[in-house]
Amino acid sequence: MKIDGEFIKLDSFLKAVNIVSSGGEAKMLILDGLVKVNGECELRRGRKLHPGDRVILGEHEFQVE
Repeated sequence: MKIDGEFIKLDSFLKAVNIVSSGGEAKMLILDGLVKVNGECELRRGRKLHPGDRVILGEHEFQVE
């Protein structure tokens, strides 16, 4: 997914790619340890994603551009 600015926060990214329907849902998935960023479990919903980062949730994988 292409972002407009320098970065996008992880919870906002999950909403932008339509993998979750709300920020609350994103928060729960992140806090449950189900989201990986660049191959590592990420527990911070405010994690800043930059172009080149990869986000994985289950069988879904996204590249930040």
